[in-house]
Amino acid sequence: MKAIRYQEAGGPEVIQLIDAPIPVVRPHDLLVRVHAAGLNRADILQRQGFYGEQPDFGDSTVPGLEIAGNIVAMGTEAEGFQTDERVMGIVGGGAHAEYARIDSRMAMRVPENLNWVQAAAISEVFVTAHEALLHLGELPENGWALIHAAAGGVGSAAIMLAHAIGAHSIFTASGAERLEAIQSIGGSIGVDYRRQDFAEVVQHATEGRGVDVVVDFIGAPYLGRNLSSLAEGGRLIQVGTLGGSEGTLSLDLLLHRHLRIFGTVMKSRCFEEKLAMVQRFRDRWLDSFASGGLKPVIAQSYPLTEAGKAHAAMEAAGNFGRILLTME
Repeated sequence: MKAIRYQEAGGPEVIQLIDAPIPVVRPHDLLVRVHAAGLNRADILQRQGFYGEQPDFGDSTVPGLEIAGNIVAMGTEAEGFQTDERVMGIVGGGAHAEYARIDSRMAMRVPENLNWVQAAAISEVFVTAHEALLHLGELPENGWALIHAAAGGVGSAAIMLAHAIGAHSIFTASGAERLEAIQSIGGSIGVDYRRQDFAEVVQHATEGRGVDVVVDFIGAPYLGRNLSSLAEGGRLIQVGTLGGSEGTLSLDLLLHRHLRIFGTVMKSRCFEEKLAMVQRFRDRWLDSFASGGLKPVIAQSYPLTEAGKAHAAMEAAGNFGRILLTME
């Protein structure tokens, strides 16, 4: 099969398309002919050497964390599926290839109304968004959320989930065009972080109360303002640290306003925790994709042979929605 390999740590120029062996199916596995795969920030970090030279996240040293394709073979203990069924889901590496294996317990059937690219754009970002915003964040109906990096995959998914439960969202992004695009999928109040102070917007929009939940990917530069933007008892969910990981917080503010801070990263979770996250998402939201109530936002898709262009596009950070690779 054709697969992506990073020759060494570096920029998009280190990406190689190689011939690799088709994965060996383990007892609980489905072997999937991949038609589309998501590109995530973790794939960029892996290429840059953040996880070491040849990291293996449970399934393969080939990069890529989510797939959509049809089943071509099944392990002896795989249940609930048949060959040729369309499936999507999260894998522990190996997605950026023509074939990948996925634990059958992590797989989800692709709703009939979705094409391969749409299906590959769902699992990683919507599972993460649900975990952050609703499972850990406990955003209530008619509540308020502050969602940063809302033009990205997880951010835009969180916007849609907040809207779906009837909550309000204040969101950050750059440029009028992207702010308008985010409002079109359910965002309530947009903040251009290059021109506005999101903490001031939060105080004005909530009449000084603050938001129930903050979902943040930036980290250190936003920490103080994130905490000051929370209502009493509010929850800060830290999903990333794109702007830095060492910040300063006010313990007095944390104590006296009864705030909570959660960190969540899916990649480093054990299998049982990942499975629980997927099941929570599947039980709550998969029917909404089947009915058309939810739909992933696609920025662009690239053939596997142009993986370098896809990486460069993600690093440029000017997109709205997901970037995908296709194997056709």
